[in-house]
Amino acid sequence: MPTALFITREDLVRYTNLNGNVDTDKFLGYIKIAQEIHIQNYLGTKLYEKIEADVLAGTLTGNYLSLVQNYVQPMLIHFAMVEYLPFAAYQMSNSGIYRTTNEKGNALDKTEVDFLISKENNLAQYYVGRFLDYMSFNAATLFPEYYTNTNDDVWPDKSNRFIGWVL
Repeated sequence: MPTALFITREDLVRYTNLNGNVDTDKFLGYIKIAQEIHIQNYLGTKLYEKIEADVLAGTLTGNYLSLVQNYVQPMLIHFAMVEYLPFAAYQMSNSGIYRTTNEKGNALDKTEVDFLISKENNLAQYYVGRFLDYMSFNAATLFPEYYTNTNDDVWPDKSNRFIGWVL
């Protein structure tokens, strides 16, 4: 089954610091990863699959369209950046893996990249909080799929308690 992405390239360029000249192929996979890991985690499998099917069919309307535009897309934009940033400076080719350099700028060190990832994660978590508040009042009446997960489905995570990685 094809995967429907809930955001576009233009969304990432418009709402983040991602330059419009970045090759789409470089970050498209990270949108998919963020969507499948983070977004499905908060939507749950059944609601995720409902939205994905509607996007693929071109029938995303009403409350579901509002949910995606106002809550899911802002989360996904920033979660996609969280997934993409650690790999942004690297290329893989037949000759190996290398770090790209730019004649007009200096490469960031790991601490600076980690800071950017942290900032993007904080933004994503803000939107997760908004989503969870909205769903706590509207899921039962507007989105029945939120409560219909079974067996090995991903059950919606209803907490927004990410405090960082502990090593």
